[in-house]
Amino acid sequence: MHLRTRYDSAGNFLIEPGNTVVCHLASGSPSEAVVIEVRERMRAMPDPDRLAFTPISSLHMTLFQGIIEHRRRLPFWPQYMPLDTSIEDMTRLYLERLKGFEGHGAFKVRVVDVVPTGRTVAGASDEDERVMRAWRDALSVPFGYRHSDHDSYTFHITFAYQIRHLDDESASQWQDVFDDCLSLLARQAPVIELRAPAFCRFKDMKHFEELWSWVDGASPMACGR
Repeated sequence: MHLRTRYDSAGNFLIEPGNTVVCHLASGSPSEAVVIEVRERMRAMPDPDRLAFTPISSLHMTLFQGIIEHRRRLPFWPQYMPLDTSIEDMTRLYLERLKGFEGHGAFKVRVVDVVPTGRTVAGASDEDERVMRAWRDALSVPFGYRHSDHDSYTFHITFAYQIRHLDDESASQWQDVFDDCLSLLARQAPVIELRAPAFCRFKDMKHFEELWSWVDGASPMACGR
């Protein structure tokens, strides 16, 4: 889907600037160690060159999708801004619009599945899921749009992007690894520890620079920029 815009056939990440609201993994936490172990098991699978892995430091759960260079069309862009507005100008605009945005509280997540590109996650409880969805609903106001999958969006933590599809034998071997990883996560990291939601800018998928963070899930705080 993103081949030649987000990454190339050799697994190199390409320039694709944008912004987003994410929760990075809590650095140094026990659950981060388990997540990294899962990532390493995936890197050791047969045919790992079929995946382009992102750096560990970039691992995050997307809470709300911002705008991105190669998706300049409605409904992925606010109607009140021209489609040729620079990414830098859009990021500055959102920083202004997010001032005073109080957030909707803290939440916890659990892993639902392990797939070739990483892990799908959900709220650790029904209340956590409700809070995550409330964040998305509220953020759609300052961002000025709702994607078509706004209500059905699947939360996830991306490890990699698939460059080429697998043959049936390799796919079966991969699935065995995924099943083992899901069991490992259920035993050792039933809740994934995340940092507070943060508005970030990026130039590619290797680094997400935090500009504005909701430190306790509610109170906004400007980060270094």
